[in-house]
Amino acid sequence: MDYTSNHAIKIMLVLLTMILLFHALILLKVVPYNIAWGGRLKSDSQMYVFEFISVLINLFLAWVLLLKANVLTSVVSNSTVDIILWVFLVLFIANTIGNLLAKTMFEKYFSLLTLILAALIFLILRPQHVIAQVKSSKNKGANAGVYCEEKDGKNEIMK
Repeated sequence: MDYTSNHAIKIMLVLLTMILLFHALILLKVVPYNIAWGGRLKSDSQMYVFEFISVLINLFLAWVLLLKANVLTSVVSNSTVDIILWVFLVLFIANTIGNLLAKTMFEKYFSLLTLILAALIFLILRPQHVIAQVKSSKNKGANAGVYCEEKDGKNEIMK
């Protein structure tokens, strides 16, 4: 995994920790639940169900990210981890749209967070061959098929 993907995973884990703390504050009723979930929750029992599901989903995503970063021993294949992350990417894009349509202004601001999370997952999932092409294109000279190579501290033009 490359440097950018590792940093994207670390940023996502920090953001997920903050999101989990926010959900904990809702569960403890420090933050009123009427500002979350698009302002659609009508009772404490609804809030507990929605918050419990949200906490589980966020913990699952953190677990998948730790698998992707090889911090935890994987019990599933890398392709399964990638498929799960693609599903989360689609969910975050849909969530961004849903947050923009929320009843409360507070939740509309969360569309920025979900958009950032989607962008971070995209950075994690982008194909490695694209990264290699970008890195190799930085070494290319002005002409197609010509690139610079450093040899003994000097740049040489190669074909």
